[in-house]
Amino acid sequence: MRPAESFVAQPVRSLQTMLRVIGQDDGRELTVIPDGFFGEQTRNAVSEFQRSRGIPITGAADPSTWARISEEYPDALTRIGPAEPLQLILNPGQVLKAGESHPYLFLIQAMLAALESAYGSVTAPALTGILDMPTGQAISDFQALSLLPVTGQVDKVTWKHLALHYPLAVNLDYSQNRIRR
Repeated sequence: MRPAESFVAQPVRSLQTMLRVIGQDDGRELTVIPDGFFGEQTRNAVSEFQRSRGIPITGAADPSTWARISEEYPDALTRIGPAEPLQLILNPGQVLKAGESHPYLFLIQAMLAALESAYGSVTAPALTGILDMPTGQAISDFQALSLLPVTGQVDKVTWKHLALHYPLAVNLDYSQNRIRR
């Protein structure tokens, strides 16, 4: 989708974009194209929205219809868009070492479990939040496979490689061992 500022002073294009997003969220592909012209396709999309919401069907984006579309759009956009990325911050020079307890280690252990499930290349440790011996071994195995210095610790370089491999592992179709599209 275009950035919001693309539709400033373009109410018809905004309406069309919102209707498309809401339609996708509802599981319907609407044929309305955000071209900025309130033609038959737009009128039909407004009518369909009104029908599906129990609003009197006029085909016009009257104030109550516009308000309902505007109200539903943000959540629909969130649901059809990519998940919000999670950016973890390791402080400069921070290294998670053997025996340490840290909330990030729950995530790291879960990522290692996904890598084990997808590739069988590392042994998943228990989700403890502690860099215990099994977690250190799984990290060492991952580092060796990634051609990183094998330390059994998590620094920014190891984190980067885990973060790059994890999305690939979780997007495998486990039933048929192929990447989902």
